[in-house]
Amino acid sequence: MQINKVNVYQVLLPFSADFTHSLRKRSSVKNIVAEVIAEQGKIKGYGEGAPRSYVTGETQESSAKIIKRFVEKNNFPWKLSDILQVLDFTDSLSNGKEHNSAICAIETAILDALGKQQHKYITQYFPNDFYTGNVCYGATIPIDNKQRIRQLCQLIDKKKINKLRIKMGKNYLQNKEILETVRSVFGYNYDLRVDINGAGDRDQALKQFQLIDKYRVKVIEQPVMPDDPDIAHFAEMIQGSGVILMADESACSLGDVKRILREGCYQMVNIRLSKCGGFRNSLRIIDYLRQNKVAFQIGCHLGESGILSAAGRALCLLCKDALYYDGSYDEFLLKENITKENVTFGQGGKAGPLAGPGLGVEINMRNLKRLSNSAETITILRP
Repeated sequence: MQINKVNVYQVLLPFSADFTHSLRKRSSVKNIVAEVIAEQGKIKGYGEGAPRSYVTGETQESSAKIIKRFVEKNNFPWKLSDILQVLDFTDSLSNGKEHNSAICAIETAILDALGKQQHKYITQYFPNDFYTGNVCYGATIPIDNKQRIRQLCQLIDKKKINKLRIKMGKNYLQNKEILETVRSVFGYNYDLRVDINGAGDRDQALKQFQLIDKYRVKVIEQPVMPDDPDIAHFAEMIQGSGVILMADESACSLGDVKRILREGCYQMVNIRLSKCGGFRNSLRIIDYLRQNKVAFQIGCHLGESGILSAAGRALCLLCKDALYYDGSYDEFLLKENITKENVTFGQGGKAGPLAGPGLGVEINMRNLKRLSNSAETITILRP
């Protein structure tokens, strides 16, 4: 297969309603989409990255520019026939975290094109030792007022989902109100994680932990910012409680994961494709966690389009041993999408492989171009 050119789009994805966590209040997100065009336009592959400055230090503009630099490398697989070429190319890119959303976008686009050319679903390119035919996603609840929290909980309960991930912030009373509202809808019939997004500190820890204990929280995600020494205090405080500390923003690369496991504060890691640099890098981290018998979940970024949701679905299916799955929230969050297919999970959060080769989705080009019309598209032609 001959790749002819690569386009990079900077897209603005609007939400159907505001979504708030401790670090941001958002009504839209800025993502990047890589388009690989091969065989004179007969084959098109797509990948998406979700650059977040507070996660990997990337911006939409910097990620788009770095994809151009990656494609201009001598080892970019313009003549593509084998998965090993994709893996070798990915391995030649940054091994830190500073370009992870860009790596995710271009790697996924190449894989999508290769899968379409070879009529293979993307999971077929990776080891299937932990493959499963379906997964059950959980639901995420933002920081919001009591009325909206109740409405969301009632919707989630109606979908028969009881694996919940609640966003929490610094406001103790607000956190208490959110947890009380969740309890009022679900009773004790829930599996509860809280995501603090690094908003915690030593002074708040004990008071917040009273809520954690009262409302039977199983997992606390990223209680402090990366490299904050207070993580040792959190770990000591909950020791023996049965509550698990999960790293997210602290674990963007294999190097990060090796470091935090040496430090011994976290017992679980959140794997997100864009944060961790695509399939190759994410699966390397997962293999390392498996070898060290450390739990993990497959997560997502707020505001993924159907492209990244489809990629996340494939990663979930490759990981039957993940403790939790988050993602495929498209119809619940996005006002407009880029894919023709609805990648949202079904009743009970249940979801399986998507039909079709590659990622299993087709792109709505009208939406893609309209949602990126405020930014210049970067085009790289085959040399």
